[in-house]
Amino acid sequence: MSTIAFWGAVELGLVYAFVAIGVYLAFRVLDFPDLTVDGSFPLGAAVAAVCIIGGLNAWLATGIAMLAGAAAGIVTATLNVRFKILNLLASILTMIALFSINLRVMGKPNVALLNEATMLSPFYGLGLKEYLVRPIFIFILVALAIVAVWRFLESDAGLAMRATGTNARMARAQGVNTGRQIYLGIAISNALVALGGALFAQTNGFADVTSGVGTIVVGLAAVIVGETLFGTRGLLIALIGCVVGSILYRLAIQLALSTDVLGLKASDLNLVTAALVAIALILPRLRKGASA
Repeated sequence: MSTIAFWGAVELGLVYAFVAIGVYLAFRVLDFPDLTVDGSFPLGAAVAAVCIIGGLNAWLATGIAMLAGAAAGIVTATLNVRFKILNLLASILTMIALFSINLRVMGKPNVALLNEATMLSPFYGLGLKEYLVRPIFIFILVALAIVAVWRFLESDAGLAMRATGTNARMARAQGVNTGRQIYLGIAISNALVALGGALFAQTNGFADVTSGVGTIVVGLAAVIVGETLFGTRGLLIALIGCVVGSILYRLAIQLALSTDVLGLKASDLNLVTAALVAIALILPRLRKGASA
């Protein structure tokens, strides 16, 4: 694996770390299987790209993209909480609708950002090579996101959200408005995913309507790999594990595709992804069996 390929995989892993943190909030904290992320990731990319092309500041455009992702999450939560649609089905309905919405937002299947000023533009030309600027910049944003989510989950509101995911009936008996916690948690989750989509568009120079395909698998794989390596000893450790898992996942894919011995091609990406996720799911069970 070349140096550029290595740092490119790290960069992509850091971008998808936002997805991993969002998936962790939905699946592990709220116990809410949310497939909305397959639509909110390209939604974030589409909104950010269109806003930047329209002349908005890239930071403001990214903020708007996060709000759009949060709105998508609220739609899913509304279908579940207000209309009592099964959480998995509610998220699938939103995900399907977002495909058409993303096309409406962009006006076409993809939008290029190659000649536009992005969040990273001011940091180029400062002495660092371009392939290092992007992962360093995104790493700082990921670190800030980890601290913000950790502090939130340790707060009273975060404790209520964790109680909702652990035992909703008991949480309601203690006076927690579990519906409100679902709204808030799914909104935050998809806002983080949309942030990842916005950064994906700005680092890769384009937004594409199909960029969200398989996003939920990537997020789950990162969470599972992180839990396998770090366990579930604490919230901060779990969040860091999500980030490390996302980076290792992308490095493993890059290594598999760049190793001539295996004979894999870029068209085998989905096969490699499925194999890595299966291994990540099997390993914890093997470890438990070995320790029993």
